[in-house]
Amino acid sequence: MKICIFGAGAIGGFMGVKLAQAGADVSLVARGPHLAAMKDRGLTLIEEGGVVTNVPVTASDNPSDLGPQDYVIVTLKAHSVPPVVPRMAPLFGDHTTVVSGVNGVPWWYFHKSGGDLEGTRLHSVDPGDAQWNGFGPDRVLGCVVYPAAEVSEPGTIRHIEGNRFSLGEPNGEKSDRAVALSKALMAAGLKAPVRPRLREEIWVKLWGNLSFNPISALTHATLDVLCTDVETRAVARGMMVEAQEIAEKLGVKFPIDVERRIDGGAAVGAHRTSMLQDLDAGRPMEIDALVGSVQELGRITKTATPTIDTVLALVKLRGRSAGLYGG
Repeated sequence: MKICIFGAGAIGGFMGVKLAQAGADVSLVARGPHLAAMKDRGLTLIEEGGVVTNVPVTASDNPSDLGPQDYVIVTLKAHSVPPVVPRMAPLFGDHTTVVSGVNGVPWWYFHKSGGDLEGTRLHSVDPGDAQWNGFGPDRVLGCVVYPAAEVSEPGTIRHIEGNRFSLGEPNGEKSDRAVALSKALMAAGLKAPVRPRLREEIWVKLWGNLSFNPISALTHATLDVLCTDVETRAVARGMMVEAQEIAEKLGVKFPIDVERRIDGGAAVGAHRTSMLQDLDAGRPMEIDALVGSVQELGRITKTATPTIDTVLALVKLRGRSAGLYGG
């Protein structure tokens, strides 16, 4: 089994070290100083408790060096994927599976979803249908990413928490390809359940990303603060309630309620969300996949989203003012 991780930053690097350590045939696509460091001295993982692992890895910025794969696991930021779809072509064979480990509403959401919206395309996360046409939706295997990690320096990944990568077919079946990848990830010490209703997990994670990320980018507050401050908690609640109405129209059932989800965010502590980290670091902000996509689903399902609309307008302007969001 050949596995390529396209976008071997924090999450992709964490997964790459684990797979390589377990003896998997894994390769990484990266760029810049991070790639140079991996080529020079391997990839280092610092885990909880200070355990340090270094493994030699096959890494390149040119997919043609790596050839066709059984699985291509995409761990880029959502807005970074459409422009690089053509570059991925050398990684694809007749039976290559694309594993979409990207935050937000996935571009394939309405593939094999059933109902009147079957096959609906989402412009906010896949402008120009780049992924739908370039990958083909039949290649896709969904993935909800739970670990938190960071690139502490080129060639070094610091694992913060979590080791679960939930997998799921768009139609909910327990396919051979999903089971095979699950076994490979579990052999690497990761949790990789195959879920029959992955869209429900997507929404529970999205619930927090949709609200906590833009509010933190606007206020610079950490999770513990924005989830317990009465006024910002009310804004987050308003966004989540609107999102829940959209999701329930799409057949999603939430296993927890809004208050428990916000309390879960508060329990994480003084954590800076990924959008706030990107803003502070001068990296492009993941606004469309996390917030704009839910607004788009609101329009599709004819659901009013006044709180989401307001926060989205503000965070877009914040991103444009910082030169980190082009729309």
